[in-house]
Amino acid sequence: MFRTLAVVAATTLALPAVAADLTATGDAAAGEKAFRQCVSCHVVVDDEGEKLAGKSGKSGPNLFGIIGNKFGQIDGFRYSDINQIAAADDSVIVNEEVFVAYVQDPTAYLREATGDKGRSKMTFKVRKEEDALNLYAYLASIATNPDAAN
Repeated sequence: MFRTLAVVAATTLALPAVAADLTATGDAAAGEKAFRQCVSCHVVVDDEGEKLAGKSGKSGPNLFGIIGNKFGQIDGFRYSDINQIAAADDSVIVNEEVFVAYVQDPTAYLREATGDKGRSKMTFKVRKEEDALNLYAYLASIATNPDAAN
């Protein structure tokens, strides 16, 4: 147990600091269309239980409020060990740069950010950077953080 905590603490200190700039440069309308590739795993359900996007995807976490927050914050979802390491770092905030890098190659992003050799549970990769930017803009437009949609 102590060894696990030591590893988490050591890798947390090694994670890069990420600025909390939440500006979206993509097109939210195009992102809403691009979100169709995400609905088999993800939904966007607000705090009142209203479904804003998606169908009934349950293999991935609810994405409501991810923009401007940390990784791994949805209660009840079992995140991978490497994602939990990233979630332990308060300085890693899901801004546009982080989101785009993550969705284009989740495991590679988490390995670089944490120094861990684990794997992300998210195996899907958004192929086009433009789609990733648009997805970010869409999720920012329906975020809980009012500064995220700037």
